[in-house]
Amino acid sequence: MAYSSIFEAAPDIQREQPSASHYANGQFHNLTQERGLNSAGSLKGIWRYLTEKSPEASPGATLEVLPLSPADLQQAPDQSLWRLGHSTVLLKLEGKFWLTDPVFAERASPFSFAGPKRFHAAPIAREDLPPIEAVILSHDHYDHLDQASILAIADKVGMFVTPLGVGERLIGWGIPATKIQQLDWWEETQVGALRLIATPAQHFSGRSLTDRNRTLWASWVLIAPHSRVFFSGDSGYFPGFREIGDRFGPFDLTLIENRAYNEAWADVHMQPEQSLQAHIDLKGQRLVPIHNGTFDLALHAWTEPLERITALAEQGSVALSTPRFGERLDIHAGNSTHAWWRQQPEDKAAQAQPRPRNPKVALIAASAS
Repeated sequence: MAYSSIFEAAPDIQREQPSASHYANGQFHNLTQERGLNSAGSLKGIWRYLTEKSPEASPGATLEVLPLSPADLQQAPDQSLWRLGHSTVLLKLEGKFWLTDPVFAERASPFSFAGPKRFHAAPIAREDLPPIEAVILSHDHYDHLDQASILAIADKVGMFVTPLGVGERLIGWGIPATKIQQLDWWEETQVGALRLIATPAQHFSGRSLTDRNRTLWASWVLIAPHSRVFFSGDSGYFPGFREIGDRFGPFDLTLIENRAYNEAWADVHMQPEQSLQAHIDLKGQRLVPIHNGTFDLALHAWTEPLERITALAEQGSVALSTPRFGERLDIHAGNSTHAWWRQQPEDKAAQAQPRPRNPKVALIAASAS
């Protein structure tokens, strides 16, 4: 409902002892200190979000989305993936479907009536999704964990695999505990043919102003018999990427965040140069930038992240794929490199006008992006 998540109780961690290296006094923490995320830094960030937005923070024309049908998905070959939005990616591996951070909501917000609104419809309605072997969740921020989406698809999901504490939120929403596996960093599980390892990330968590870091955040390693994929979730750049690459690389493909960055929160979101370096550290063969194109969550122009990462990949001779939403990408063949975001706005004057912002919504968005 509109306000339920604002007052949602912080979950208790249902295990004897999370790793002492990143858990103390009831909160998880990063292995290195993040800067600028104290109360003063958050307030400064909120003020900038309200007053310094780029006039081109949203697209000036309707985004082209390729509609997907259940038949399209069933007929597609293995080793396929589709971007459905933001960090929501559907993969087909070993004849089964796997879904990351499913958000089909109109807004990345605790409110149904306000907050960052999506720029495009999902290529497929959540009720038309095929049976999902596992949903893989990176953390509990609203642009990655949407209660309505989780509940809508729960009956067709075999397993929810989450970082510690995030599964407790799902249980609180009515998802059976038997369908949830919660992992600490470096723990792993096997779901069907897929080996899933929760790996470190440098970020934070929380769904209100009072439950910060009560749940863990993670990146994920997905190892199938014929493919290795890395999913970053949200993260600042840190030495952990190199360790993950050394342990589990090389990866056929990396899904790495590439939007909602700013120097004020550089420790928890990567600049494009850092996204590219993370891919290199991971020993990735092909990079697919995610966390872009769906929601307005930062100060920069909406095309900037993809323009910058494209130029950097060309300079560094890094294989890059930028599929349109709903376009099938072959994990190994590496098609889909066209610049779909370059389009003429329908109304440049309207695009240039800053959209009105609700300070309360901005406060929640700044604390959970």
